[in-house]
Amino acid sequence: MTLEIITSPSLEGVAHGFFTRRGGASSGIYTGLNCGGGSDDQRDAVALNRARVAAAMGVPPEALASVTQTHSTDVLTLSEPCPDPRPEADGMVTATPGVALTVLTADCEPVLFADAQARVIGAAHAGWKGALGGVLEATVEAMVTLGATRDRINAVIGPTIGRTAYEVGPEFRDRFVEDDPDNARHFAPGEGDRALFDLPGYGLKRLAAAGVARAEWTGHCTYSDPVRFYSFRRSVHRREADYGRLISVIRL
Repeated sequence: MTLEIITSPSLEGVAHGFFTRRGGASSGIYTGLNCGGGSDDQRDAVALNRARVAAAMGVPPEALASVTQTHSTDVLTLSEPCPDPRPEADGMVTATPGVALTVLTADCEPVLFADAQARVIGAAHAGWKGALGGVLEATVEAMVTLGATRDRINAVIGPTIGRTAYEVGPEFRDRFVEDDPDNARHFAPGEGDRALFDLPGYGLKRLAAAGVARAEWTGHCTYSDPVRFYSFRRSVHRREADYGRLISVIRL
């Protein structure tokens, strides 16, 4: 099956893609393009999936730069792919052609950044904790250090969990409202004391505050489309033992 790659006009001129689960070699609960080495999927299947992604991006598999994501605000500046063991971080930036920055997600936000004129790119993994802590702003700042300018940086949030599927408790909402009362607008009433959190909307707000030229969401909800996307929350609701990881990639 052919790989399905979601792209954005906002990142035109820079090779990039938000890969769906279509076209992969994994089977069972991982059926499709599972690129998560941290899953319990067969190692050979994950390696083959990553090789297919690399080929689609026009680079060898070893050029796929990956980190151990920990929901932090740490950002690495790379001139070559990370060696093993992979360092812990949730953002990467580079101005080096051929280094393909990757993000693995299964509900969290994969965010790809580019200043096409300065030839500086970035990638960030932003779950609620990383977004609240400032990983998006930290990625923008690291790009600026490499020569990008905020008013030329475009940022695109890929497939992530949408508000209608992201039910949270009152303590979760309180954490965001205590940080900034304006954050209340990113929550809608749920059942009882529950609320529905708009993670991509919150990410867009943080990106706008960081001063980027343009920020958008592709509009794809991971939870709501099991044929195309993996979802951690959906796997929990289905009582599945594990879940696959989607990959997003950008390179110069």
